[in-house]
Amino acid sequence: MQQEVVLAMLAKEPSYGYELRARLRHALGPVGEGLNDGQVYVTLARLEKAGQVASEQLPGQAERSDRKVYALTPAGQRRVADWLADVSWPRPDLAEFHLKLIAAAVARLADPITIVDAQRRELLRRLREAQRAAMTEPDGSDAALLLEGIVLRMQADLRWLEACERKWAGRKARD
Repeated sequence: MQQEVVLAMLAKEPSYGYELRARLRHALGPVGEGLNDGQVYVTLARLEKAGQVASEQLPGQAERSDRKVYALTPAGQRRVADWLADVSWPRPDLAEFHLKLIAAAVARLADPITIVDAQRRELLRRLREAQRAAMTEPDGSDAALLLEGIVLRMQADLRWLEACERKWAGRKARD
């Protein structure tokens, strides 16, 4: 489980582990069906150990670890903000990016369209670099083939970002 996703899901409000699991499953739809329940708790334990979340045990529930309420610490809040600003592409984990947009909107951390725009600008910059590099390679070279694959992948990613923008713009219009 991506730690930043869990942190972002806690940004809206403190939650129980099972509430986080339910929100993640809902946000991912059928993709979330394979989510390992224990993974959420392992991630929460790691984040707590790192000082990015704090937990509070409910009175009379000491024997049940799933009854802890988890909340972000200031260090966790900084990590979420850094993650939302990150435009490291291509390393696209589409599910992670999708959750970034949902978490940003639900917790009112950032405008999802702004995140999509930043991602698109970075991807366009990298696409121009790859296209320039491809033009310098001789036709039929191994490097030309690799660069063509990189360009095609980036173009597909740009189309997906356009779909993300349409979806979030439509949602904004309805709100």
